[in-house]
Amino acid sequence: MPTSSQWLTINSPDGPFQAYLALPHGGRGGPGIVLLQEIFGVNEHIRAVADQYAADGYVVLAPDLFWRQGPRIELGYADADWQRAVALMNACDVALARADIALAAAALRARPGVGANIAALGFCFGGRLSFLAACDGVVDAAVAYYGGGIHNCLEQAARLAVPLQLHFGAEDSHIPAAAVKNIAERFAANEDVEIHLYPQAEHGFNCDHRAGYQQRAAAQAHGNSLLFLAERL
Repeated sequence: MPTSSQWLTINSPDGPFQAYLALPHGGRGGPGIVLLQEIFGVNEHIRAVADQYAADGYVVLAPDLFWRQGPRIELGYADADWQRAVALMNACDVALARADIALAAAALRARPGVGANIAALGFCFGGRLSFLAACDGVVDAAVAYYGGGIHNCLEQAARLAVPLQLHFGAEDSHIPAAAVKNIAERFAANEDVEIHLYPQAEHGFNCDHRAGYQQRAAAQAHGNSLLFLAERL
């Protein structure tokens, strides 16, 4: 696991917000990842993912994207938390979130020891934002796990100029199979887009805090992500 992690402050035109930083062993540098949260905030799971990728040799920065509604909101996966998380997502201004991600990417690039290229990696709501960050050109590659709503913003795909990897569960109850099919068809001619579909995997299959966690799919997706990042960064 990384030897150090901390919360950093990033300044925006609307005020300061925080981001969780996880460093590789010994505090050394490495390629950078902007890690984008689910609708539950930069919670214990997202911090664990940041630590995991730091242990893999990446400098990871996870910005708090709901800070305008409350700083460092952390939710679990019980019914009440789900209801609040959905409300937070619905109230989130995606344009402002994209601007915050650009600021986080710039802050990550400015850190000593971070390589020339950085990636976005996101889950659920953060998966859609990772796709949009790639379309915005603020990162050099992007990975999206069960990115909800990507199929509703495929008009952005014409702006995509960096490699993209997408992960979906074949049994995802939140993302219809038809949506995954539409995404696959849109990118069928793009050799820089990879799509992985995991049999019997539900939404959130990478999160061991959730009932839909599937260890096999999580392990396969993590391996696929590491290979993609190693080759593309």
